Amino acid sequence: MPPRPRGRQADPLAEYRAKRDPARTAEPVPAAGSPLPRGDDDTFVVQEHHTPRGRTGERVHWDLRLERDGVLKSWAVPKGPPTEQGPSRLAVPTEDHPLEYASFSGTIAAGEYGGGHVTIWDAGRYATEKWDDRHVIVTFDGSRLAGRYAMFPVGDGAWNIRKLDDTRPTGAPPPEPEVPLPMLATAGELPPEDEDDRWGYEFKWDGVRAVAAVRGGVLGLTSRKGTDITVRYPEVAKLPAALAGHDAVVDGEIVAMDEQGRPDFGALQNRMHRTGPEVPRLAAAKPVTFLVFDLLAWDGEDLTGRPYADRRQRLEALGLSGHRWVATPWFRGGGQGVHAASQENGLEGVVAKRLESPYRPGLRSPDWRKIKNVRTQSVVVGGWRPGQGRRAGGVGSLLFGVPDDEGRLVYAGHVGTGFTDQDLRDLERMFTGRRTSPFHGTLPRDVTRDAHWVEPDLVGEVAYAVWTADGRLRHPSWKGVRDDLEPDDVVIEP
Repeated sequence: MPPRPRGRQADPLAEYRAKRDPARTAEPVPAAGSPLPRGDDDTFVVQEHHTPRGRTGERVHWDLRLERDGVLKSWAVPKGPPTEQGPSRLAVPTEDHPLEYASFSGTIAAGEYGGGHVTIWDAGRYATEKWDDRHVIVTFDGSRLAGRYAMFPVGDGAWNIRKLDDTRPTGAPPPEPEVPLPMLATAGELPPEDEDDRWGYEFKWDGVRAVAAVRGGVLGLTSRKGTDITVRYPEVAKLPAALAGHDAVVDGEIVAMDEQGRPDFGALQNRMHRTGPEVPRLAAAKPVTFLVFDLLAWDGEDLTGRPYADRRQRLEALGLSGHRWVATPWFRGGGQGVHAASQENGLEGVVAKRLESPYRPGLRSPDWRKIKNVRTQSVVVGGWRPGQGRRAGGVGSLLFGVPDDEGRLVYAGHVGTGFTDQDLRDLERMFTGRRTSPFHGTLPRDVTRDAHWVEPDLVGEVAYAVWTADGRLRHPSWKGVRDDLEPDDVVIEP
């Protein structure tokens, strides 16, 4: 563990050196036996690390490094260090790095340990308040990290990091006006015929939810969790021009279309987490479309309290249509016909929205109902089982679960279909191993016999036939990773 005392260690960088070939990597690799430099134990750096994920994808994580006793104590932070007070984030201790690494940025050759592209996300000074086996408490003074932070072990070799105060970086601009989180629908059935005229209907799109805010001619796209995803989808960059100088906030779905013009969630997988220089090339080769279905604000006027029907009428009046964005159709009543049309066109389903319902940011409301043609369920991956035959030696199937009302991960089955061998190899790179099962309760013996456990921080989606009486998904098939969801977002969708 980076913060734990190592006693007198002849070469604290031995593990670092053993993983790297100085002739192949651009990283600094001090010669064995060279004396460690001595500083003031006050330098920190956060590096953003893009690593390949299969033929066309990549995985992004952040590395936090703190100068201590002549080396950089290091943690890999999969979701990035938090910049606001809130829940803790996973931080996995890694090997000590040389102090020269604090200024490193560049490309690590493919095939080398950590191969990929590294940039400096933040750097600056820090002060130590406490440093022992159980707590590291420091104060950062950087351009992105500022204020008091705590890091602490949580078991199985993992640590957490948490921001303790609301200090902002010196000179940082005031926060932008808050963009509302998307309103969410509950799974259900079509409204009864005698209530049909009180509902509006839209097609359900198989993509990634996004809220677009245009202010002063500048576009910002945020995900379902409030993460800035603007850089991932440059196709939408010209949306402000379509608003003719007006400010607006709209809700919609980012989708990738297949050859038949239908949304294809699998085709979107390669775009959901890309932020590097390859994004324009990917956008040109397989562009996405922003399907807009709600108007939340217009020239500073908050419309979330207005009825759904009024918001849709105002959105329709804008005539919002461009090469890579369009306002989607909606229908007053006629739910059975809309549902039938969705089935005929191979769409995911429909969403029924009560005409008088306000927009409830960040909440899941029965005023919006999703009626799916194909049953799907978001799941949290908690382990894997080895493959056989041509999958021998790697991942054969994934073990997954769904959190219960108390936040405990309950086993819901395993999936071994729906992905290619390359998909399984890519998934394996995303896992953080652990010694014990993350699932609550007792699992079937045939599962635990050869299971490999992982930290439950990866969310995916599966299609399935039915839920069984004992809480398992029958005949699940893998659809893809849901980078737009956190494990806490996963709920049972009947």
